[in-house]
Amino acid sequence: MHIQTSISSRQLYLLKMQFRGLGFTIAVVLALALIERPSSLTYTSDIRFKPQPWEPPCGLTEGIEIVCLCIFILDVTVKSYLIGWEEFRMNKWLIGYVIVIAASVIDWMLSISMMCNESLRVRRLIRPFFLLQNSSLMKKTLKCIKRTLPEIASVVLLLALHLCIFTMIGMLIFAKSDDPKKNGEWETYFKNLPKALSSLLVLLTTANNPDVMIPAYSLNRGYSIFFILFSVFGTYLLMNLMTAIIYNQFRGYLLMSVQTSIIRRRLGIRAAFEVLCCPGRGHTSTQSEGHVERVAVNMFLQVMGRVHMKSYCRQDIIKAAQQFPDGFIDGEAFQRLFNELDKDFMKEHPPKPEYSSPALQHIQYIYSHYYITVLGNVVALANVICVCTVLVLNSEKSASERSYFYMEIINCAFIMYYLIEMILKIVAHGWRGYLSFRNNIFDGFLTVLLLALQIAIFITYKTPSDSEEVDPVPHRVMALWEMVRLVNMLIVFRFLRIIPEIKLMAVVASTLVDLVKNLRAFAGILLVVYYVFAVLGIWLFQGAITPPPNMSLNASIENNTGPYSMDCGTFEQLEYWPNNFDDFASSLVLLYNIMVVNNWHVFTDAYTRYTTEWSLVYFVAWWMTSSVMWVNLFVALILENFTYKWDRSNTMSVEDVERIAYQSTVQFMFREHVQEPTEEELLAQLHQHPHLHLSW
Repeated sequence: MHIQTSISSRQLYLLKMQFRGLGFTIAVVLALALIERPSSLTYTSDIRFKPQPWEPPCGLTEGIEIVCLCIFILDVTVKSYLIGWEEFRMNKWLIGYVIVIAASVIDWMLSISMMCNESLRVRRLIRPFFLLQNSSLMKKTLKCIKRTLPEIASVVLLLALHLCIFTMIGMLIFAKSDDPKKNGEWETYFKNLPKALSSLLVLLTTANNPDVMIPAYSLNRGYSIFFILFSVFGTYLLMNLMTAIIYNQFRGYLLMSVQTSIIRRRLGIRAAFEVLCCPGRGHTSTQSEGHVERVAVNMFLQVMGRVHMKSYCRQDIIKAAQQFPDGFIDGEAFQRLFNELDKDFMKEHPPKPEYSSPALQHIQYIYSHYYITVLGNVVALANVICVCTVLVLNSEKSASERSYFYMEIINCAFIMYYLIEMILKIVAHGWRGYLSFRNNIFDGFLTVLLLALQIAIFITYKTPSDSEEVDPVPHRVMALWEMVRLVNMLIVFRFLRIIPEIKLMAVVASTLVDLVKNLRAFAGILLVVYYVFAVLGIWLFQGAITPPPNMSLNASIENNTGPYSMDCGTFEQLEYWPNNFDDFASSLVLLYNIMVVNNWHVFTDAYTRYTTEWSLVYFVAWWMTSSVMWVNLFVALILENFTYKWDRSNTMSVEDVERIAYQSTVQFMFREHVQEPTEEELLAQLHQHPHLHLSW
């Protein structure tokens, strides 16, 4: 009897290549925005001296795009064929996939017919959909955001009410006076309703605090109460309440998602048990009286040899299965076997080499001790202190005035210590044992790199002295100062080796690594939002801000007329000219600067002066989407991830934190809060499953 239990290795490889190929295609079609008109291929985005960018000839980007669209058409065709027409009609994402592809093809045909001279490319706005539909976790995240929107809307309405009430009160308090000396607050911040609203909206983000209250505060200290009350209720209560709501809603959604994932896993394991214990039996048949369903261990081991999973999980499951004395596994034990998937993987280091020489044994004992690591950290700290001291002494000297002799002597001494430490650790642990520690890989790589740079300096410049020229050969690839600076940067970077030795820092670093690995879906959605707003910004504001005529890099614009302003704190006075929507890359940078909210009112003020006051709607919408919603969501996930890591590390030593490989995906963080499905629930769902058809 033969049971087909899994796809072959070749099929699995082809599936992986297909998925990676589709991901590469999506990356290519999204990156087209960087070279399409307006092109971002210039060394600067400063509109005062920005060169004419290279524009691709008509048909180049269009040819790449149509190839990508053909791949998407093939992808949706295969998916539709595999799931069938009934499933396709119920899948909104696939229907949207087809609509987006069709709209992109139509818009592409219009571009070709107009010889690429069209002013608007609609397909550029809908390209991010390809990224969204290719990730199930992004779809789940969007569902979560959709579920959170009603609660967020209630807080936003409360914020709007808070803003409107204080705006009206502010316009009443800071009304125009007959005394011109008392009109500073009115003139600058409360002259009309739009200006008052925007001033207090910016104060909600603290970007113009305390500037907004200084004119009134200088007249009477009692006016500060108005602004303090506004900030306390708006910034510290309502904004933090929004963070709490987003965190609570997202946590609740992830709990539901984990519960669903656990049920799916248990259902799959139970279905595998049903197939393996009674091959060919229908799931509607009844068991004979007194019969106990069991799986033969030999058959189970044969299947495990073909299942695709992590090697350490496979080894643990096989080892546990081999412990059954009678050669059979019942249903409950079958479920318990796969609990190994939820366990942490503890990395074991290879055994140390055995030496007969007393000297080598002594070296092995010393350099395997924890105090050697402490000594290495102290030496690294001393090296960083030396570098900092030299930097302070040379901070106001130019490259030609600096002396490198003593710096090179100090660096050589420390690098020799690092080299000796690395060699003796290799002797103590052996090659495999040395490389089994992540800290040693980090130290060894930087030590070899530092040694190579130091040798390059000696070969190129010999030993520098106080009287020697800095760089007597100007045509060299890298100047002496550049090489020394690179060495110093690597030395400072090497000091990060202390992170795993401090438990709190190790947990924080591990949390950051997990965020990078496991929150790609959230970063993907943020990329989608950035992409859409950048395209909209180009459509709305491309070329809106222009420098005054005949203005050079450091020229003044005080004598120019128009929307220009050299008042303190304005766009022109701060020389924010590189921040614009004239191409895709500069649009992304400008959106990031606004998301940080520091001085974001400078951009809103400039675009309201150069365009219309309605431009404020675009910037407020971006602030609400990025800073209010997405940053709060990211903060909530960081808190949950760190809390999960910290709780689990309380019972571990620093060495355990270093050895353990957490399986802490976003969903796994909530594993302990979900309920296991009962046997009756599993059987009920198994009998109703539409894709499981077992028959005699």
